[in-house]
Amino acid sequence: MSQTPPHAAQTSPPDTARPVRADLATEPLGLFGSLKAARSNLLSILPEIAVRQPMVSGRTGLRWHMVMDPGAIRQMLLEKVDDYPKSKATKNILRPAIGDSLFVAEGAHWRWQRRAAAPVFTHRNIANLAPIMANAAERAADRIASVDGRAVDLLDEMVKTTFDVISDVTFSGDGTFDSGAVHTAIDAYIAEAGKISLLDMLGVPDWVPRPGRMMSGHAVGDMKKVADQAIEARRTRGSKDTPDLLDLLLAGEDPETKKRMNTAELRDNLLTFIVAGHETTALTLAWGLYLCAFDQDVQDKARAEIADICGQGPITGDHVPELTFLRQIVDETLRLYPPAGIISRTAQKHNTLCARDIRPGDTVMIPIYALQRNHLLWDNPDAFDPDRFADRKAIDRYAYLPFGDGPRICIGASFAIQEAVIILATLLRRSRFEPVKGRPPKPVMILTLRPEGGVWLQAIPIETPQA
Repeated sequence: MSQTPPHAAQTSPPDTARPVRADLATEPLGLFGSLKAARSNLLSILPEIAVRQPMVSGRTGLRWHMVMDPGAIRQMLLEKVDDYPKSKATKNILRPAIGDSLFVAEGAHWRWQRRAAAPVFTHRNIANLAPIMANAAERAADRIASVDGRAVDLLDEMVKTTFDVISDVTFSGDGTFDSGAVHTAIDAYIAEAGKISLLDMLGVPDWVPRPGRMMSGHAVGDMKKVADQAIEARRTRGSKDTPDLLDLLLAGEDPETKKRMNTAELRDNLLTFIVAGHETTALTLAWGLYLCAFDQDVQDKARAEIADICGQGPITGDHVPELTFLRQIVDETLRLYPPAGIISRTAQKHNTLCARDIRPGDTVMIPIYALQRNHLLWDNPDAFDPDRFADRKAIDRYAYLPFGDGPRICIGASFAIQEAVIILATLLRRSRFEPVKGRPPKPVMILTLRPEGGVWLQAIPIETPQA
């Protein structure tokens, strides 16, 4: 990888007093070196200087720029959002699995879908889902307590837990849809097709087939047929007394055009919500528990807040706004290990960012992982310090972007935060977590930033008197 400035910083010696950090590039990788690195860990193509500079530019087949300056990012995500649509590579990867859903669509097609789906994620609807989240959290706490102090993979547990939640809130457990098979199919597709293609890096036109995506497409096609059948069955049967996510989407209507989603549009958005709605929160919780085990003082402070706010009774949606330190832990986790570690855009017009020329066709990335560890924006950026979020007004809005920002900010952000706080509070109240020596997680990103090898912690049950 060529980059500007030409001399990269050297990697600092590992600091055992800080949580694990991705290894960033300290020298140019070149085209084939970048491809090899990206297919195993996309974070490894980020230059080390990206955490110390506002912008890095270069050429790897195509011209590219990495932007870590909040003012420039504001232009991309808010002021000139139409000039920076999602990159062609991103669309090539995701469209076969989730079509032109909210995550992929652009322009007018995106706007009407967003307007139609927005009522699904109102504060009232999300608050009504809190009992489902709390019940799933208690089941997880029971499973973890049953290991009786042995090591447990919290990544695996959190995937199970958040998938329980998304299954219940999507289909009310009515048995008409094999959501587990859906997730397995999409996960298999992303594992193969989500790897950066050399053809994408060379800028080869979209119509040229990408072999990995072709080979994994059959399972996705079968999955879509199953989803379509479940949607049509719900149309015929009608909704329950308490509407679930599918009911709300079926009832959704663009207030401007009165347009409603057809079966294909419903299916693509539903699949997007199922996968994105549980994996990203599972990753946040797994990394958050790793960080709490890493810093026992933080864990103790969190447990004291839970006892003060919730007592020994159930943790409810009403408690979430009051669990301010728990929210700070979630925020700091999302800063250190953002599920979407890099977002990529393709410039449509000439522009200037950080005094550099941006040309139409340039790939312009916001490496959120580097942005949220940038030394120009954060004090002691690699340290775990939830107290840095005690005053949210002191943090530049465009220096912290776990859910993006602007018109395309994640529609499910409040859902994810409520779920993460409820589950984290439930688990910390029931168990003390300690690290397992010799098994640290490794930050690896293909499409999302996952802890390779899992998050293995010792879970020690806490005797809690019942209310």
